[in-house]
Amino acid sequence: MKEFKLELEKRTREVEEIVYRYLPQETGHQKTIFQAMNYSMKAGGKRLRPMLLQEVCRLFGGSLELAEPFMAAIEMIHTSSLIHDDLPCMDNDQYRRGKKSTWAAYGEDMGVLAGDALIVYAFETACRAFALSCCPERVGEAIRILAVKTGIYGMIGGQTVDVELAGKPVPREKLDFIYRLKTGALLEASMMIGAVLGGADEESVKRVEKAAGRIGIAFQIQDDILDITSSQEVLGKPVLSDEKNCKTTYVTLEGLEKAREDAASIFKEALEDIRALPGKNLFLEELVTMLVTREK
Repeated sequence: MKEFKLELEKRTREVEEIVYRYLPQETGHQKTIFQAMNYSMKAGGKRLRPMLLQEVCRLFGGSLELAEPFMAAIEMIHTSSLIHDDLPCMDNDQYRRGKKSTWAAYGEDMGVLAGDALIVYAFETACRAFALSCCPERVGEAIRILAVKTGIYGMIGGQTVDVELAGKPVPREKLDFIYRLKTGALLEASMMIGAVLGGADEESVKRVEKAAGRIGIAFQIQDDILDITSSQEVLGKPVLSDEKNCKTTYVTLEGLEKAREDAASIFKEALEDIRALPGKNLFLEELVTMLVTREK
């Protein structure tokens, strides 16, 4: 475990350096939006999605250089969703990762614009991969996956249902839908893009999508658990946020112990999916394990 933590810290720094290389320069008349974007991107975080993308690409023997623009892009889209989640019209959170949330630091208007800007800039960044690849069809397919998993059939679709049901009882099937799209879609995108860039065949990409979907659900259940069992000092953001906003979560529907049992069961299935893939990446397996057993 100690060796994994040291390796994780090393790879997190490496991933962060890659992501930072693609951030905009803070110059020009519109530099405020660049500052807000970069403030959000540099606010910390585990860099899990770009790391998953990189590790799945590594699993299939792909070019890690080709993966880099997509690593930055997926982190930009993830960060945009956090900016929007924190807005007064959404969760109304003033802190994120121990710092002022973007809207609290730059104003609600700039919070909206920074989130929007990061989504658009993510696709501009991903397109840089065309200049790095002799297989443009892989890059095109990766961009398609990024768009689908970000948009109305992915993250934004899940956010829509989540917002519409805020403060209302949420039946289990709709909660599963929200988790699968709002949280799971970007994890699916990360891992599927890594597989596509690595040259995986269609069947393997589908297996990766299935594994990532399970990881996303287990990850979100663990997030629900931590919201009521952890502290702001540990998480770096307000706890009991779901309770404050009268949000239905897996814990409120199933109870704490059942939530823990189900997260463990779903995680076990996801790990089996990963181990069924061609190739071997022990770090990837340990990373997935950390995702759904984390304490912060």
